[in-house]
Amino acid sequence: MDLDQFQQAAVRTINPALDDKDRIVDASVGLVEEAAELLGLVRKRVFQQRDIDQARLTEELGDVLWCLAITAHTLGIPLSSVAQANQEKLRRRHPEGFKPPGPRPVEQWSRAPKE
Repeated sequence: MDLDQFQQAAVRTINPALDDKDRIVDASVGLVEEAAELLGLVRKRVFQQRDIDQARLTEELGDVLWCLAITAHTLGIPLSSVAQANQEKLRRRHPEGFKPPGPRPVEQWSRAPKE
């Protein structure tokens, strides 16, 4: 399944009682909510050394993807265009792939002005 096929399948499950204004708010807020649920699972895995079921992670990622697809659809943007634009931006930003910068001195960590 490609991204546009997924988006069309997701559109089939939009709440028909919502107008465009309500749908964009619902989908955008849902995107943040679902991303937070995913973050909670990652936190448990990383900081609490809990085993998190792969199916649960996949389910939460799918919820994030659904909300993204509906947000983009409501704005009239195909999901494939979102992916393409992101890839073009990343190619411009990192033409040879990501290379982390060197270590920053501790004094650069703070943004507070020096006295």
